[in-house]
Amino acid sequence: MRLAMHIAWRYLRGKKTHNAIQVVSGVSAAAVAVVTAAMVCVLSVMNGFGEVIEKMFSRFDPDLRIEAAEGKYFDISAPPFAELRALPCVGMLSECIEETALVEFSGRQLPAVLKGVDDRWRSMTSIDSIITDGSYSLFDGAFERAVMGQGLAAQLGANPHFVSGLHIYAPKRLQKVNMLRPDQSFEQAVCFMSGVFAVNQTRYDDKMILVSLPLARRLFSYSGSEVTALEVSLAPDCQAKKAKKQIQALLGKDFRVLDRYEQQHDFFRILRIEKLLTVLLLSFIMLIAAFNLVCSLAMLIIDKRQDIQTLRNLGAGDMLIRRIFILEGWLVSAFGALAGMITGVALCFVQQRFGLLKLGNGTDYVLSAYPVALHAGDMLLVAAIVLTIGMTAAIFTAHTMKTDTL
Repeated sequence: MRLAMHIAWRYLRGKKTHNAIQVVSGVSAAAVAVVTAAMVCVLSVMNGFGEVIEKMFSRFDPDLRIEAAEGKYFDISAPPFAELRALPCVGMLSECIEETALVEFSGRQLPAVLKGVDDRWRSMTSIDSIITDGSYSLFDGAFERAVMGQGLAAQLGANPHFVSGLHIYAPKRLQKVNMLRPDQSFEQAVCFMSGVFAVNQTRYDDKMILVSLPLARRLFSYSGSEVTALEVSLAPDCQAKKAKKQIQALLGKDFRVLDRYEQQHDFFRILRIEKLLTVLLLSFIMLIAAFNLVCSLAMLIIDKRQDIQTLRNLGAGDMLIRRIFILEGWLVSAFGALAGMITGVALCFVQQRFGLLKLGNGTDYVLSAYPVALHAGDMLLVAAIVLTIGMTAAIFTAHTMKTDTL
């Protein structure tokens, strides 16, 4: 192996008989470098978008969320929940009720997700940082208040500065619909808008209204200990994975404990699929670029026929000779990969520092420039893909050349 590597290194550095071989080899390495840099940049941009969206969710979603494995609600007066509060990893618990209701404002009606939260929920989240108009208030001592997503507020024409009330209608959960008097089959409430929030996600901005927990319990006929979800804020320096396992073991299979990724399972699943498809597409482009490597290696084998004959006279077998040219092709792809990764990392750092590539005109979106996040795992994946394709191309070329040529 050392002899084969030594000869391959000499062939890589040494001058070729025909200048065209050097040109084709240079083009091969450059093609590998360009595709490698593209893979690094594209995956880093996708990571950047993922981290930006994750930060947006973290302002609204809790560290962990407990839901019933079956059914819509559960009773928190059960013994396991008293033990849950005593766990060292649990910093704070917030009771929540989420149900669908009909909301009406100034003659406009829309279905919405009503989320009733207690006073602790505000401390668990960063809701104040995403209030775009008005303020966060769910009860002012006299009137019920509501905080609405900006998309829903726009559709209803609602504004926290209006004095008109927001009418909420919820079907009576424990009663059948009275077909003669359907209006008697709904619980009704009136509250006033105090603020508008923006998570920049349709799931929240276009569908959700925050109200007080007592109002939600009254509208949907839940008792004082019944909730649809229990949201958990972890203690400082507590790892989410470890806390999730402890809580799941305590509550058992009747409950689901969801971390932030599982709470947004659909979004992150789509992001993973997009990333996988991107890797496959760029790998296919790398496979096409490997044809340059095949051509340059085939030309080098033909150029070194005299050297091959000399090695045969010295006792070298076909295995050693093929190994020399396999390593030669692998070295070309390795240098191309190294140059491409250095270039890709440099471009990512420039984008992070200066934001050269803008989104639109730089003012129409939440972000002014494409976000970038370099992950070590992606770098290793890119290196593995490039080197594997390069080695495969070299092996294919060396083993398909005729024996008399070698």
